[in-house]
Amino acid sequence: MSTPRNILLVGSGGREHAIAWKIAQSPRLGRLFVAPGNGGTASISPKVVNVPLDVSDFPTLITFAQENDVHLLIPGPEQPLCEGIADAFKKVGIPCFGPSKLAARIEGSKSFSKNFMKRNKIPTAHYGNFTDFDAAKEFLGRFSGKVVLKASGLAAGKGVLLPETQQEALEGLKAIMVDKEFGIAGTEIVIEEYLEGEEVSVLAISDGYTVIPLPGAQDHKRIFDGDKGPNTGGMGAYAPCPLATPTFMETVKKMILQPAIDGMRKEGYPFIGVLYAGLMVTKDGVKTLEFNCRFGDPETQVVVPLIDGDLVEIAMAAAEGRLDSVTFGVKEAQFACTVVAASAGYPGAYSKGQDITISATNEPNVFVFHAGTKQENGRLVTSGGRVLTVTGVSSSLETAIEKAYKGMNTVCFDGIQFRKDIGHRALARLVQNGNSGSRGLTYADAGVDIDAGDALVETIKPFVKATKRSGADADIGGFGGLFDLKAAGFRDPVLVSGTDGVGTKLRVALSAGIHDTVGIDLVAMSVNDILVQGAEPLFFLDYYACAKLDVTTAAEVVKGVALGCKDAGCALVGGETAEMPGMYHDGDYDVAGFAVGAVEREAVLPRLQEMGVGDEILALPSSGLHSNGFSLVRKIVSLSGLNYSSPCPFTHHGTDQRLGQALLTPTRIYVRQLLPSIRQGLIKGMAHITGGGLPGNIPRALPKHLAAVVDATAWDLPPVFKWLKKTGNVAADDLSRAFNCGIGMVLIVAPENVNTVIASLQASGESTVLRVGKLAERHAHGGKDFVLQNSQRW
Repeated sequence: MSTPRNILLVGSGGREHAIAWKIAQSPRLGRLFVAPGNGGTASISPKVVNVPLDVSDFPTLITFAQENDVHLLIPGPEQPLCEGIADAFKKVGIPCFGPSKLAARIEGSKSFSKNFMKRNKIPTAHYGNFTDFDAAKEFLGRFSGKVVLKASGLAAGKGVLLPETQQEALEGLKAIMVDKEFGIAGTEIVIEEYLEGEEVSVLAISDGYTVIPLPGAQDHKRIFDGDKGPNTGGMGAYAPCPLATPTFMETVKKMILQPAIDGMRKEGYPFIGVLYAGLMVTKDGVKTLEFNCRFGDPETQVVVPLIDGDLVEIAMAAAEGRLDSVTFGVKEAQFACTVVAASAGYPGAYSKGQDITISATNEPNVFVFHAGTKQENGRLVTSGGRVLTVTGVSSSLETAIEKAYKGMNTVCFDGIQFRKDIGHRALARLVQNGNSGSRGLTYADAGVDIDAGDALVETIKPFVKATKRSGADADIGGFGGLFDLKAAGFRDPVLVSGTDGVGTKLRVALSAGIHDTVGIDLVAMSVNDILVQGAEPLFFLDYYACAKLDVTTAAEVVKGVALGCKDAGCALVGGETAEMPGMYHDGDYDVAGFAVGAVEREAVLPRLQEMGVGDEILALPSSGLHSNGFSLVRKIVSLSGLNYSSPCPFTHHGTDQRLGQALLTPTRIYVRQLLPSIRQGLIKGMAHITGGGLPGNIPRALPKHLAAVVDATAWDLPPVFKWLKKTGNVAADDLSRAFNCGIGMVLIVAPENVNTVIASLQASGESTVLRVGKLAERHAHGGKDFVLQNSQRW
């Protein structure tokens, strides 16, 4: 095979980039055409060229191949294989490293695949195939235990549901078969038993007779750390997987791979190319979850770099039925890990066209494989959900993982998200087995990274320094924060403190992958609470707890804290970062804040004895939900059928946003605009509208004999609350108790001072001051301390 070979590779993902990268290393390569390729494939080598052809346009692809003397076709994705691309090229005499249309049914039809496994005694889960909804429903009713629902046809990797209950299973059955959630892929459905265990992926090369397994890999399907969140096409992988021992691999070849290859040949459609077996290692042995008819993604990005051989020679030999004539193997004592960088919102709706920068790195054996990228006017930009992968290769799995993440730190684009725990099962298994390398156990082996903590401190120092104010030292790293009250100008101060968190709003932030506003919320909830007692916020401390410290996420949170402190005029004097493996799920974190302020003794609020009937209630608008009511918000979102990456279903501040972005609008901080009026003694009392909404907070600022009478028509209910009310069918009274309904802070002001206070607030930048009600005798309203009038108008 000394003659240079021209090859046509079909596809545009990270899998195809990795295959192209390996092919380009072959001395037997003439030219490699990638159709359509991506922003990275064309830069591999002068021999590699992108051609803008549709993967399903077979006539055009064939014409191109004939005109450019192509010797071999390598299809990457499953769609063209299932549509018969191998058959089309075979008709014009061009061999294909991929199966025929009939053989590709092993992936294209899950019902065919399950029946094939049953015929050929390949271990798999108990199952049933159905095209009739009522028959499927009846089968489901007789099925004991948890089930898996699979749309039989191709559904871009999304046609599998894992219901937790019988009711969820029925709803999923309807969604697939009746509502056609996965289109025609759901015309037929497979219902099978749910298998407990650990997954392993094995890719094997075959020429229809011989089958040669490649190293077993383990994919990470869920979007978030700790295997949380929705399924994706894969967020990372590593190989070899510790479960894939030589004995295991021999068993897989004997019981699964060889019977599959022999069965397809005997049934008249020999399999040529890469057979992918998705396996589950159960207490009853290994069982087959599925077969795919091509290289997996992202498994390819870890398996291909470990191949010790010429991929051009291997692929040609397989396509020509002589795989036993070539010698190739796996690089000895080598491991690979790949991490996927995805667009914000993936696997839901996501934006495209974000600029990508990839900094140079001196780290050896680190490879960047592009997927959803393209060149646009000389810029590398995002064009897909999974944007690229970074693969590290090393002599140990631990260092391979480290290399992959070092490489990922060189990649930047707006909204980037990636899992921080690829390989976590393998590392846990290595520690459990006492095989964590040649060294002894360290704190890092227990899940605590001291270096990451040090890196976080260095990262946040500039943010903290920006909050410096008189009386405070803005340096961090000591055991405690100091504040000099005399230096701040106080004569006879009373200290006021407040502490708070942000509640289940954090869960929305984690789901949406947006963390830079959380810190602002944290500050706002505490400083607004102490402001209502007339206190000027002086300093703030934060607490950040997680299972495993991700410096980027933690830095975003602390940056938000610093921004909030600057807005509030208080100093960030210290904090605590706690890394506690086992206490939190991987990827989760929690935060708490603590603010201290001071007020001169004679100016403490509220001044209850001065309040009387007729005092006016002024209100300052909220910016949105602030940080309360998110347990109800999350329930409403789940019922709406939307996710946090969906386009916002209501107008929010006149901008086009995703739903998660709108819901995460940070809590307003009211310090700067209110302090002048407070210091002039113009305000008798204030209420910060937090948990409990309007009726739960305004009475806290009143004497026992007075009631707050508020007119709901005094302001427009903001769109977010209208949407929540309508979508969740929430009654007006419940809405006012759960949410701030557009009011973030309430002031009690004597009638003669109202105009002065409004003018002072406007001079301090508060554009909208609402006159929403008055104080009245409580007995005049049946003993109620809060009355919301005209709420039916909402």
